[in-house]
Amino acid sequence: MSLLRMTFRCAALVGVLLALATLPLRAEGSPVVVELFTSQGCSSCPPADAYLRELAAQDDVIALSYNVDYWDYLGWKDTLASPAHAERQRAYARTLGLSGVYTPQIVVNGVVEGVGSKRDEIGAAIEAASALPVGISFTDRDEALTLDIDAGEVPEKPATLWLIRYAKEARVEIGRGENRGRTIAYAHAVRELMPVGMWTGERMTMTLPKSDLLTRGFEGCVALLQAGDGGSILGAARTGGN
Repeated sequence: MSLLRMTFRCAALVGVLLALATLPLRAEGSPVVVELFTSQGCSSCPPADAYLRELAAQDDVIALSYNVDYWDYLGWKDTLASPAHAERQRAYARTLGLSGVYTPQIVVNGVVEGVGSKRDEIGAAIEAASALPVGISFTDRDEALTLDIDAGEVPEKPATLWLIRYAKEARVEIGRGENRGRTIAYAHAVRELMPVGMWTGERMTMTLPKSDLLTRGFEGCVALLQAGDGGSILGAARTGGN
């Protein structure tokens, strides 16, 4: 489903393939960040939701599912949606030069996007994803989690450090709208998206209360270091539910 008629799909696919050709292969062990923008009111989204569930089970993929609210007018209010999710998607649209937003959309490492149900296209983007340039890691210290960010090349503008908390799985029975009567399981459903700091190239360490960060309904947390507003992902780490 799209806010605009998507008759340019073939041209978009060619653009994705050209973009992939310029990307260096990622180093072994470097995570790939896969962000799906989806909606309970979108009849085209369940296949992408199923694909993300598979990606979420992979150790080398950090998969996140963001439900958006702009399809609520079709008859079903998305129970997982947040305006912040739609704003994040719009930021990607501006940075990637898109004419608008749509669902289901997947963004890989903040630099390549495509239709979330196009497995071959997205799979190629994941395989060709470049290594993230900044190392990030969580360390479990019983009552606390330590988040370490390595030093790196000084960015043109300070990068934002995001903490993204998610539910490992959210199952929703949809009562109205295009998916009426279906029960859909959303893997790594984002429930909270927080900017917590800026990174200017220097090494950073942050101590976080484990019991507050990982709790019922928030089984996992991802730290993303991101350039600008809707820019490329510079570093990523995950702790908790997979």
